[in-house]
Amino acid sequence: MELLPAAEDTSSCPSHALPMARYEEVSVYGYEEFMQAVEQHSGKTIFAYFSGSKDAEGKSWCPDCVQAEPVVREGLKHVGEGCVFIYCQVGEKPYWKEPNNDFRKKLKLTGVPTLLKYGTPQKLVESECLQANLVGMLFSED
Repeated sequence: MELLPAAEDTSSCPSHALPMARYEEVSVYGYEEFMQAVEQHSGKTIFAYFSGSKDAEGKSWCPDCVQAEPVVREGLKHVGEGCVFIYCQVGEKPYWKEPNNDFRKKLKLTGVPTLLKYGTPQKLVESECLQANLVGMLFSED
């Protein structure tokens, strides 16, 4: 795994703005991989984004997830140094719709997309993930 710098776009930043923070991004598929990633990064601030899984063309079965992803990606510029961003594909639609899937049962997720700060009650669900101001606030809160 490597640390990925946030995109450097200073065109709209005032000259006194701080340089973009660096965070680590981890992509996982399914509940088991998600929990392994959480375990590997324990002690760090973890943000997690849960999305419907993508097909061979890279498109999710979840239309809200497709719309929310660029908003969430843009919001990553607010993430602090040393944080971890886990992008988790929850699986295919039939699995996600099962009321007893691990994401619903163990993580108490109710919908996708969901963006959360792991280990806290801070969470954005479905259409909230489309609101740049809410996404930015979730990523920037200490």
